[in-house]
Amino acid sequence: MNVEIFKDFRKKVNDNVSKVIVGKEEKIDKIIVAFICGGHVLLEDVPGVGKTKLVKAMSKSMNCSFKRIQFTPDLLPSDLTGIYYYNAKEQEFQFKPGPILSQFVLGDEINRATPRTQSALLESMEERQVTVEGNTIKLNRPFFVMATQNPIEQFGTFPLPEAQLDRFFIRLSMGYPEYMDEKKMMDRFIEKDPIEELESVVTMEEINYVQDNYSKVYVSDEMREYILNVIIATRKHNKVEVGCSPRATLALMKGSQAHAAVKGRDYMIPEDVKAMAVPIITHRLVLKSENSVMDNKGEYIVEEILNTVKTPLEEV
Repeated sequence: MNVEIFKDFRKKVNDNVSKVIVGKEEKIDKIIVAFICGGHVLLEDVPGVGKTKLVKAMSKSMNCSFKRIQFTPDLLPSDLTGIYYYNAKEQEFQFKPGPILSQFVLGDEINRATPRTQSALLESMEERQVTVEGNTIKLNRPFFVMATQNPIEQFGTFPLPEAQLDRFFIRLSMGYPEYMDEKKMMDRFIEKDPIEELESVVTMEEINYVQDNYSKVYVSDEMREYILNVIIATRKHNKVEVGCSPRATLALMKGSQAHAAVKGRDYMIPEDVKAMAVPIITHRLVLKSENSVMDNKGEYIVEEILNTVKTPLEEV
């Protein structure tokens, strides 16, 4: 395993995307980690903070196909997956692929679609395939979904159930830029959109390498116990109704491995777990009713657990 490839991959993609998205390098790093792990991202943010630009910039940086899906209540599963139609000229049925067969997919306002349509997207995310009229079609590699939700406007929405939220590798909020970052953004966009000049900075061979080899990062017994103790703590917390599932355990381990790799290490340390715990764990918690309206949505609970659970290095 060559960790220099991971470091170089992270730096090239982050630097390229940062030409368009200003001041969000740390958030971009976490999205890169999710991409390396083959996971998907849920963005909860108000409109206009650059979600579409971010996915477009990442797809251009990796020379991958990109499609944007605007979710609405009347959107059907076939609008995502595609349909078979009869071509009278060829006198045969042909498949017209839907936008989900792209490599990078932005699902805008996913909670505006009906549960049936949401399930079609989430099935493709989990199984990496779609089934149309009994025919199974494998999705392209890489396949990366970034779905968005507006946390403010709830009228006419169908909130994602906890079981479906669990399918997302991480949940993030981009947030508003800082004063100087927003000023830099104005300077870059004053004449033309910088995304038009973005070029690919990594090859498909590099993408395949990082996705195939991040799991070779060494995870000691102490680190496995640490991850497990953090997960178990979510199940025992007095403000949590339902804690993390075993899927979260594996996601935290994989995310920490990829985080270690992009930082240039072939072994995991507690800082990797702490860096990835909040975006990986928070959206998987079901809080008790008296805490369910908290604005931070359980982030403070995860931070509290990280401060409480003893890290392996504390015993040295």
